[in-house]
Amino acid sequence: MSKPIPQRETLKKKIFVLDTSVILYDHNAFNNFQEHDVAIPIQVLEELDNMKNGNETRNAEARSFIRLMDKASGEQIMNKWIPLKGSKRGHFKVVMDHKPALLDAEAIFGGGKFDHRILNAALSLKEEFPEKKIVLVSKDICLRLKAKSLELHAEDYETGKVKNVDELYTGKTTLANVSTELLDELKSKGSTSAANLELAPETGNHFYILKSKRKPITAYHDVKGELLVTVKAQKVFNIAPRNEEQSMAVHALLNPAVKLVTIQGKAGTGKTLLAIASALEQRKDFRQIYVTRPIVALSNKDIGFLPGDAKSKIDPYMAPIWDNLRFIKEQYTDDPKAQARIDEFVSTEKIVIAPLAYIRGRTLTKIFFIVDEAQNLTPHEIKTIISRAGEETKIVFTGDIYQIDTPYLDAESNGLSYLIESAKNHPLYAHITLDKGERSELANLANDLL
Repeated sequence: MSKPIPQRETLKKKIFVLDTSVILYDHNAFNNFQEHDVAIPIQVLEELDNMKNGNETRNAEARSFIRLMDKASGEQIMNKWIPLKGSKRGHFKVVMDHKPALLDAEAIFGGGKFDHRILNAALSLKEEFPEKKIVLVSKDICLRLKAKSLELHAEDYETGKVKNVDELYTGKTTLANVSTELLDELKSKGSTSAANLELAPETGNHFYILKSKRKPITAYHDVKGELLVTVKAQKVFNIAPRNEEQSMAVHALLNPAVKLVTIQGKAGTGKTLLAIASALEQRKDFRQIYVTRPIVALSNKDIGFLPGDAKSKIDPYMAPIWDNLRFIKEQYTDDPKAQARIDEFVSTEKIVIAPLAYIRGRTLTKIFFIVDEAQNLTPHEIKTIISRAGEETKIVFTGDIYQIDTPYLDAESNGLSYLIESAKNHPLYAHITLDKGERSELANLANDLL
C-alpha cells in the first residue's frame, strides 16, 4: 500500500505574498525564499501586464518575471501549488481575487486600488491556512503599514540589502604610528612593497593615510602589483583636487588597471566634476565618453507627461551634468581654443550626455562610462550596466546613498550601496567616499547643520 501524500499546508511554515514593487526590484525574487512557499496575487500579474511594454528597467523586469513564471509553471495550472526547482525548495501559486470573510481591505481602505486587493489576497491566505505564518513582502512602506494594521505580518524584501549602511566600505583608512623607514622609502621611491605594511590577505585596492611623527603620506594599495604607491594631487583638465579624498578619487579615475570605480559622497564633494574632468583628460584612450543618469520624474510620472519634444523633456534632468561641463569650460577663460575644443567634443559626440534609458542597449566598447546619481538604481540595474562593458571600457558610478529619489529604494537597498559592498575586494575595482564638501561654505552649512 502506497504512503499517503502529506497535505501542502502541513509541510511549510510560511507563505510569502509578493507585491509588485518586489518583482520590479528583482524579477527573480520568488526563487529567494528557500523552503517556504510563495504566493503571487493575480493583481500583481495585472500590474506587470500593464508595465511590460517600454524600454525602462521596470519594463524589462516585468517581462523577465512573466517569462520566469511561464517557464516555472509549464503545463500546470497556476492557481494550484507548483513546486519550485531545486532541493528543499518551496512551492508557488497565483492567488485569485477573493474577498476575505473577516477583514476586507477594500471595505476598510476603499475600493479601486490594486494595493488593497493584494492585501485581500494575503488576508484570504491567512484564513485558508490559519496554521501558517502569512507574510506580505513589499518595498512599499505604506502598504506594509496597512498590512500590519490588519494583523498581517509584513516585511521588506531583504535580498540585495546592505546590512549595516553606517559601516559601508569607504575605500580609505588612516593608519597611525607607521614606521619612518617605510615613509622614507615611499617618499624617495614613490612606491614600496605592500608586504611592508602587513595588510590582511583579502585587502583589495585601497587608499591609506599613513601617519607618523612626520607629515602624513597618502598611499594606494595596488593589489595586482602588490605595491603601495604614493598618491599625489594631479590636475585633470585644469581641475585640481582640493583635498586628499579628491586626490584619491582622481588617482582611481586615472588608473588604467582599475576598470570599475565608485565615488560616494554628499552634495558638493565634487563627485561628478572629477569624473567628467578625468574622462576628458583621458579622451584619447577611449572611443567615446558617456555621461548619464537615471531619470526620476517628479511625482513619479513618466516624462511623456511633460510638454515639448524629447530634448526639452529631458534637458531639466540632465542640467547638473551640463553645469559641470560648463564649469570645466570656465577654467579656460584665457584659452578660447580650449573652450572651442570642449564644444567640439559635444558636437562630434566625443562626449555624449543623455539619460540612462537612451543609452540602454548600446555596446560599451572602449567607452569611459559615467553613471551619475547611481543611488537611484536597483542592484539589478547596476549589474545590467556592468555586464554590457566591452573591452577597454571603464565604468564610474557616482552618487549619494542618503539622497534617493526613487520610490522603494533606500540607503540599504539601492544599487550603489550594493555594488560598494559587493565589489570592495575585487582587483579591477576601487572606491572612495568623499566626506568634505567643496562647493561653498554655505553649502557645507546646509549639509552639516540642517
